Amino acid sequence: MKILNVIGARPQFVKAAMVSAELARTPNMSEVLVHTGQHFDANMSQLFFEEMGLREPDYNLGVHSLSHREMVLRMQEQIAAVIEKEGPDALLVYGDTDSTLAGAQAAHQCGVRLCHVEAGLRSFNMKMQEEYNRMETDKLSDILFVPTDTAMRNLLNEGIDPTKIIYTGDVMKDAALYFAPKARKPHAELPDRFVLTTMHRAENTDDPEILRELLLSLELITRFVPVVMPLHPRTRLKMQEIEYPIDNSPITFIDPVGYLEMLYLLNHCRLVLTDSGGVQKEAYFAHKYCLTLREETEWMELCARGYNHLLGHNHLDIVTTARNFLEMPPIFIDDLYGDGHAATSIVQALR
Repeated sequence: MKILNVIGARPQFVKAAMVSAELARTPNMSEVLVHTGQHFDANMSQLFFEEMGLREPDYNLGVHSLSHREMVLRMQEQIAAVIEKEGPDALLVYGDTDSTLAGAQAAHQCGVRLCHVEAGLRSFNMKMQEEYNRMETDKLSDILFVPTDTAMRNLLNEGIDPTKIIYTGDVMKDAALYFAPKARKPHAELPDRFVLTTMHRAENTDDPEILRELLLSLELITRFVPVVMPLHPRTRLKMQEIEYPIDNSPITFIDPVGYLEMLYLLNHCRLVLTDSGGVQKEAYFAHKYCLTLREETEWMELCARGYNHLLGHNHLDIVTTARNFLEMPPIFIDDLYGDGHAATSIVQALR
């Protein structure tokens, strides 16, 4: 059985590494790995391949730095061409990126069975491009691999055929457990006690006033605890556009990090502030409270149990909540997202 595995962004590299390794161990299964090129920076792409043992892609489409519509159309055309050449039995996509939607549409166009890993997630904010991407992908999918009970309920509430839905747990948990012993310190000076921050989403970086408000929040937090922020290339560009003094800031900016370095930062920080969906879960796996710099999240079970708090953009709310959570002991008693064998469940279901 031949699987076409479509990836393009950092979280997908992490997930695909676990599924790809399981495919390689499974008799009578073969994989064609397609990298769309959506994340092309060495620290955002190649480093992850090297760290996680993800083999070189069979196809690198090199599509990036375009508008959403242009990205999806160009990726879809090139993925469809790969499908025609390779003749896969199924196409596998992950999450909610432009690469996900392009892979889904190409599979639908070519009549290939579509399987969606991390299906059923909902933020219920249609202004987010990711929400549209994941919902459209779910509608087109023949098999929906869900990571949580909440995701399953979301699909059932939307009228998705229950025979298409398979609970697997979360492949990100597989990766967190497998790679934890391999975590390594970034090549940067780090304080002993710090808040870890990541920020890259368009709704936070494209509006200059929101970006300034969030940076002010981080500067105020540095008055009582250092803030370490791996600086995403997109965020750096937007900060330069508003003439933010990156080299003369109380915030400790470091270069983008790979997955193993991110695991180190998560394990050694006191608190996480992020607008990333994946980092919210990674914080939970590291038993760290997370403050999410958004109005909504796909991971409502983390909010329901008090591990994650939605804060939006107001600097007073962010600073006050951060100070409160820095005084709280980490109490993590739930075991969410499966048993760490999601990739095995996915490959067995594909067979």
